[in-house]
Amino acid sequence: MNIPTGYKYTDTDEWVRVEGSLATIGVSDFAQDQLSDVVFVEIAVSVNDTVKKGALLGTIESVKAASDINLPISGKVVEINEALSDSPELVNSDPYGKAWMIKIEMSAPDELNNLMDDKAYTTFCAGREH
Repeated sequence: MNIPTGYKYTDTDEWVRVEGSLATIGVSDFAQDQLSDVVFVEIAVSVNDTVKKGALLGTIESVKAASDINLPISGKVVEINEALSDSPELVNSDPYGKAWMIKIEMSAPDELNNLMDDKAYTTFCAGREH
């Protein structure tokens, strides 16, 4: 299981990578592994939308299940990864790279304090493995 350092993680398996006031968001390697072969990704927000922590970011579907993707932090959407609509399998092959989902300009960076670091997320995931 790949859990990079320097990221923040949610208990619903989203990750956040912060660069200044910009946050890139995606789903974790643990999540894609649990889902198996991802066949569809739908982003439910648009560029320039103001979004709130906990709201629906989108939906991810695999051959096994469909899951909601939630926003781990609040802010303004500045970019959406359009490549995922044509290549949802990127979530399986590169969840922390080419499969990023959205980038937002954070409006409440202190919300990051409520997310897990890589060590806490590793422990969290280990408790859920079968």
